[in-house]
Amino acid sequence: MMIFYLSFIIIIISNILMFFSLILSKKSFYDREKSSPFECGFDPKSSARIPFSLHFFLISLIFLIFDVEIVLIFPIIMNFKLTNFFIWFFSSYFFIFILLIGLYHEWNQNMLNWSN
Repeated sequence: MMIFYLSFIIIIISNILMFFSLILSKKSFYDREKSSPFECGFDPKSSARIPFSLHFFLISLIFLIFDVEIVLIFPIIMNFKLTNFFIWFFSSYFFIFILLIGLYHEWNQNMLNWSN
């Protein structure tokens, strides 16, 4: 029974402290630019359903693909001393060849141009 009272007192004290910290931390001056989040250059106070350019989405996908590519190239470099040179050369050549085909496809589709 003593543990119940002790835990109840701790909960009450923590709630009082949270209430006081909420009151004391209120800012008296709100700056619209500082308090609003920056989301892709759009005003967050306006409608969230306005369409945006698909180009930004595709650029982010290209970034993710090439970011993952860097993660996959590092082990290839580290395995240079552990494997046969010809196996290492052909596997890394094949991987880089696939990435270059993807880069050529993106270039051919004009995805690397910022302006339309």
